[in-house]
Amino acid sequence: MSTNNSGWISFLRQYGPIPRNDNMYDEAIQRSIQRKKIEPIKVEPEYLSALVDNFKLDNPKSIILTGTAGDGKTFYCREVWVALGGAIDIWDNGEAIKTLELSDRTLCVIKDLSELSDQNRGIITEIGDSIKNQSNKVFLIAANDGQLVEAWKKANHTYNVEDITTVIEDLLVDDQQEREDYNLKLINLSRTNSANIFSKIIKSVVEHHGWNGCENCSFKDNESQENRCPIWENKKRLEGTTDNSVLQERLINLLELCELNEVHIPIRHLLLLVSNMLLGHPEAKDKLMSCSQIPKILEKGTASYGSIYQNIFGENLSVRKREQTDVFSILNRFGIGTESNNLIDNVLIFGEDDPELFDLYNKYMLSDKFYGADATFRADQHAYLEGDIEKEDNEGFLRKLRSQRQRLFFSVNSSDLDEIQIWDLTTFKYAGEFLEKVYHRLENDKKMPSKILSRLVKGINRISTGLLAKDTDSIFLSTSGSHSQSRISRVFESKISVRFDRGESVSVNLENRKPVFSVSMSSNEEIKPVKLKLNLVRYEFISRVAEGELPGSFSRECYEDLLAFKSRLINQLENRNRIEGSYEDDPDYLILELLHIDGEGKLYSRALEVEFE
Repeated sequence: MSTNNSGWISFLRQYGPIPRNDNMYDEAIQRSIQRKKIEPIKVEPEYLSALVDNFKLDNPKSIILTGTAGDGKTFYCREVWVALGGAIDIWDNGEAIKTLELSDRTLCVIKDLSELSDQNRGIITEIGDSIKNQSNKVFLIAANDGQLVEAWKKANHTYNVEDITTVIEDLLVDDQQEREDYNLKLINLSRTNSANIFSKIIKSVVEHHGWNGCENCSFKDNESQENRCPIWENKKRLEGTTDNSVLQERLINLLELCELNEVHIPIRHLLLLVSNMLLGHPEAKDKLMSCSQIPKILEKGTASYGSIYQNIFGENLSVRKREQTDVFSILNRFGIGTESNNLIDNVLIFGEDDPELFDLYNKYMLSDKFYGADATFRADQHAYLEGDIEKEDNEGFLRKLRSQRQRLFFSVNSSDLDEIQIWDLTTFKYAGEFLEKVYHRLENDKKMPSKILSRLVKGINRISTGLLAKDTDSIFLSTSGSHSQSRISRVFESKISVRFDRGESVSVNLENRKPVFSVSMSSNEEIKPVKLKLNLVRYEFISRVAEGELPGSFSRECYEDLLAFKSRLINQLENRNRIEGSYEDDPDYLILELLHIDGEGKLYSRALEVEFE
């Protein structure tokens, strides 16, 4: 049998976690494209058309592109340059500052602010003058977050430079793009949604014309499983032809949760992830398969080691390399495969022999002979059940169970989610609910279910008071007699109604595309609501506490966040009392209300009067 040496696979391989992946950088990508004559991976940039249109205006704004390494800043600069008529040979000439004449302005492009030599740093002064409308030059600048502010602070301290430095810092802190009266737009590419970009990357990769080179390969879709190419198998699963795009959907869910947890994954790392998903194999050269290696892999019977489901987490790499590669480090924080529940493990271990579990075992294990219940897995499964297995082999079977849990997470159909709780396979068992019933509902201008708000209120009450309260209709504010962050706070201060009542209310809304838990204490505009950002970790922590669990693995940081939120609530309560004149000062008496909890878990207060002699 023969295989093709696909130039496309060789090109795609360079995006993966290989020891020297220079072409992860825009300049090297372009050189590789020209050398191999490969069509580039095209992903429609979110801001490109707006940037080009800006520089065609009579009075264009200077643009600063910032973000983390790998967000595509250099790509944007080059595409804008070419779109405005700039010559590609000038772009590639190695000069740090490129200039292009527009209708009545000179465009200056700085593709990396950190590359400016000391003799070029005077350009910062010119940029400041341009932003203050005191120059006929306009700028397009790319700079990583930290480098941007640092470069301005090191520049000659003219009035304009000092003024613009403050403006840039304010825009970054406030997550804004523009300020009135400044001819500047700052675009932070780290605010681009990774999930949206990832779906475009997948589409571009799986629909790439380079796959046409696989048409005549004898290993492509071979009827014999033992002679079927794992690269092509992974490609089919990624594009969704075998699972109605369930794999894509779950991957995008994880990336959405990362964004909601304020973890951004740059385009460069998303490309690395896709390359590794398709080509990863622990026994291949550089841990990534190429066409020339496929016959040997098939001969050894190790095609299943290239499972796309394991490659998502970098299982083909060494532990050290996996931990050092950001995208795998981030995805492994979900703990997919290390967690489970009784049903899932019973299906995986006993499903073949248990009539009640066999339908699920057949549907999700036997039906997938390539990465599911292949001959090796079933042999190890039988040996494990019969106890005819050495300790090392036992550990090997447990590793296979982990990989099957990973596969199930990305394979279970939506129709079976009520029965097979796939989020139990992760560290965050409430993650699916947080995404679908909170974020997506709010995103579509719908209210989240009232039972979820009730659970959040109960969890916050338990954390705030330190008591196993079951109250869900009010937020209870209490202290330990001071503002110390004691674990148990019995001195009752007040309670805030969840349902709207004389200006009091509790709600969850979207702000800047993030869910926010908001507590309003008054209709008086001077008394602002107190808000808590609900990221994934906080949501999981509050929900678990409400259900009587103590998630110690991430409780310390979350607990401190909730106590800080409580302190802000107490401070705003004092502010309300001061503004509305609710204090009753009597130098001879002090009345303390102490919190108690009844047999049904409901909180109530009982007054204690202290008289001073």
